[in-house]
Amino acid sequence: MNHPHPRVLAIPYPAQGHVLPLMELALCLVRQGIRVTFVNSEFDHKRVTKSLSQEDNVPAMMQLVSIPDGLESWEDRNDLIKLTLSVYQVMPANLECLIKSITQSDSDKITCIVADETMGWALEIAKKMRIKAVAFWPASASLLAVHGLAQIFSIPKLIDDGIISSTGTVLKNQMVKLSPTLPEMKPEHLVWTCFSDLTLQKFSFDTFLKSNTMVKLADWFICNTSCELEAAAFTLFPQILPVGPLLASNRLGKSVGSFGPEDSDCLAWLDKQPPQSVIYVAFGSFTVFDPTQFRELALGLELINRPFLWVVRQDLTTETDNAYPEGFKDRIQGRGLLAGWAPQQQVLSHPSVACFLSHCGWNSTIEGLSSGVPFLCWPYFADQFLNEKYICDVWKIGLGFERDANGIIAREEIKNKIEQLLTVGESKKRALKLKTKVINSVSKDGSSGKNFNNLVQWIKAEKNYSCSG
Repeated sequence: MNHPHPRVLAIPYPAQGHVLPLMELALCLVRQGIRVTFVNSEFDHKRVTKSLSQEDNVPAMMQLVSIPDGLESWEDRNDLIKLTLSVYQVMPANLECLIKSITQSDSDKITCIVADETMGWALEIAKKMRIKAVAFWPASASLLAVHGLAQIFSIPKLIDDGIISSTGTVLKNQMVKLSPTLPEMKPEHLVWTCFSDLTLQKFSFDTFLKSNTMVKLADWFICNTSCELEAAAFTLFPQILPVGPLLASNRLGKSVGSFGPEDSDCLAWLDKQPPQSVIYVAFGSFTVFDPTQFRELALGLELINRPFLWVVRQDLTTETDNAYPEGFKDRIQGRGLLAGWAPQQQVLSHPSVACFLSHCGWNSTIEGLSSGVPFLCWPYFADQFLNEKYICDVWKIGLGFERDANGIIAREEIKNKIEQLLTVGESKKRALKLKTKVINSVSKDGSSGKNFNNLVQWIKAEKNYSCSG
């Protein structure tokens, strides 16, 4: 006998920026009466479950499970070659075994597999086992336009124009603009060229090509963004369907899926600050600072003489505890708060927050703009440079920083840009207008809301399998 509720198996790439949005999509599916088995790597599963507080109740219709990623607990998961190779070699067989065991023990079947686009092998398993398949892209549609669907669109054009070689190496230092309606970008900001190690560059390039070949097996291709944010990308690639932004605030809940415990004390601290006064500073889970740059940032925040909340991961720089300028913590006492990890969506929506000094990761970008907060952009890696272009040049809700002759963003530059952003105020006005559009997009009648509802109905449909590839 079939279970009355369909069951989705969701599997993200094992990285914080991939787990969070797919977890949010899973929670939205649960609200629509769909059971979800969320599959993390064993390493990430332990981090996610450990970070859950007593108030973070995982819905009864969601099951958090894990499979090995092939690495030992002590091995470096920031080594992308080692992690990705291990994931591709070890996880497929384990996922297939998990699906078979679920079918045997629950006397029902997995209705659909929703896999991160970079985990294309899971789509192969779906086709092999005759299960519906959805590819999920957690970043911007424009990034997908430049890097994704590569074997069909962007990469062949870049090769034909002589900008990159057939192995992804940059040959011409000229701006890339695939369409008059998309932002231009520097070739060295293509995702795979962000690595200084040439071996890692080639590996990343090859991985893109491989993933984008597999993604053709998906019945649906959905993306964590909205038409209102990236209309040009969806005009070029109508087969990509936006269902976002996927945020806990849209379902009036709390974000789930963090790799670390969140410091909720910062919310009480924010309650004590004047409205529109606090500079929120956070650089995601991957950014690493040179000690000199770390000190300049600290001194820049001190110079501005405004309240600030700075999220400082333990590994944000080498020897973080000893990296601060001498006497810095004493001098900022009462005005600046340092936190290990923050409930970011709640922080950004707090009335005391004036702006967001960010690395411009996609999750952070949509969280900030969905709260109507203007940005100070400090991209570090991969898609963050493209996101900066959108923030500063397309949406015009933020400012970027200029580096000095040594490649450092100096304390005076930090102070001046913060003052400029907060004094002029035009970025804030545009951010609030964009916020309204984005919130409307996820409503029942909004473009993303309609796509999501269609996805739900397709998952619930009796037909067990169809393959567009």
